[in-house]
Amino acid sequence: MKILVCVKQVPDTNEVKIDPVKGTLIRDGVPSILNPDDANALEAALQLKDKNPDVKVAVLTMGPPQATYMLRECLAMGADEAYLLSDRAFGGADTCATSTTIAAGINKVEGVDVIFAGRQAIDGDTAQVGPQVAQRLGFPVVTYVQDIQMGDGKVRVHRQMEDGYEVIEVNTPACSPA
Repeated sequence: MKILVCVKQVPDTNEVKIDPVKGTLIRDGVPSILNPDDANALEAALQLKDKNPDVKVAVLTMGPPQATYMLRECLAMGADEAYLLSDRAFGGADTCATSTTIAAGINKVEGVDVIFAGRQAIDGDTAQVGPQVAQRLGFPVVTYVQDIQMGDGKVRVHRQMEDGYEVIEVNTPACSPA
């Protein structure tokens, strides 16, 4: 079984500066990190890998060439494969363009059974890309996942609700923005 984790390199929010004229984030000189929610998704995938030697974990990102440093970090954490989608044409992409590009990239990766994605990126806070990727791929989406078990072509999750948990079972392939 192959889990693909969508990851994003984001500016370290401890050092954010805003351009007073444009009202946009100044990225120059700000260190980049693995988005914290994506790190959680990767950790969940790696825990499943630890429990089952048949599980392979791949990471995929869309970003500038320097995102390779983040992908190397993911490989060092235990991911088996890493993919970078990079082109100047992707700069400034909205969630629609981003999810279209990521879905096209995922279609090139063989054997993906489940996609994990962080809930949202700390630099955009839209929480739209994961569900949009799943929609473009025709995968079922399960959000707010707290626990996950996989096997026999199915994914069973405990999903956090306002007043408790809901247990959902979906067939693979599937997408789970945590």
